[in-house]
Amino acid sequence: MDARFLGIAELTEAPSVAVVVDVMRAFTVAGWVFAQGAEKIVLAGSLDEALALKARHPEWVALKDGAPAPGFDLVNSPGLLRSVDLGGRTVVQKTTAGTVGALAVREASLVLCAGFVVAEATARALRTDGCDSVTFVVTGEDGQAEEDLACAQYIARRAVETGTDAAEYLRRAGESRAATELTEGVRQGAHPDDVALCLELDRFPFAMVAGLEDALMVLRPRAVPGPSDAASP
Repeated sequence: MDARFLGIAELTEAPSVAVVVDVMRAFTVAGWVFAQGAEKIVLAGSLDEALALKARHPEWVALKDGAPAPGFDLVNSPGLLRSVDLGGRTVVQKTTAGTVGALAVREASLVLCAGFVVAEATARALRTDGCDSVTFVVTGEDGQAEEDLACAQYIARRAVETGTDAAEYLRRAGESRAATELTEGVRQGAHPDDVALCLELDRFPFAMVAGLEDALMVLRPRAVPGPSDAASP
C-alpha cells in the first residue's frame, strides 16, 4: 500500500482514499459518540454553521472544542462524554482540526476518520476495500502533531502487517505536545482522563466513514469483519 502523510494545507487535490486522523480529541470523541448510541455525526465547517444546524434541528446535539458556550450542548472531551446518553441522536461536531481535515477531503471516494480507539477497524477497512493508495491527513499542528502522525503511521503499517506492535506509536502519542497540554490543563473543556482515553487502543470495533449526504459531511460507524468473521460460512 502506497501511503502518504500530509497536513491539511498540503492537500492540493482530492485523494481517492483518505484517512483523517485526530487523536486528541475529535475522532476519539466521535468513537465515544457512537458508543453512546448516536446514529450519525454531522461535521460542521464553522461554529456558525454548527449553531445554524442546531437552530434548524433543535433535537440535534451540538458539540465543540474548548470551553462550554451558548448554543452548544457538549464539549469535545471523551471523558465528559462517557456518561451521556446519545441513543438515536444526531450530533453536530465542530473542532479545530479534525472536522476541518475531513471536510478538506470530502470529494474523496472513501473517507475514514480515525484515532487509536478505532485503529484496527480502520486498518481492516483499508484491507477489506483493497486500498492501494491512501492519503493520511495529519490534522493537528499543521500536519506536525506527533500523536496524529504516530497513529496514522501505525494504521498504515497495520493495514499491511497485521503483527505490527502499537507500543512505540502509543508512546510517541503519549509524549506529544497535545497530551502534555491536556494533562497540564492548558486546553479548556477537558477531563483528567482524556489522554488515557485517547490512547486506548482499539476500544471500539467499528471504523468511521464520512460521506456527503444532502450537502452535509456525515460520519457514521461501519462494522468491519474481523478474521474470524471472514472465515465463517
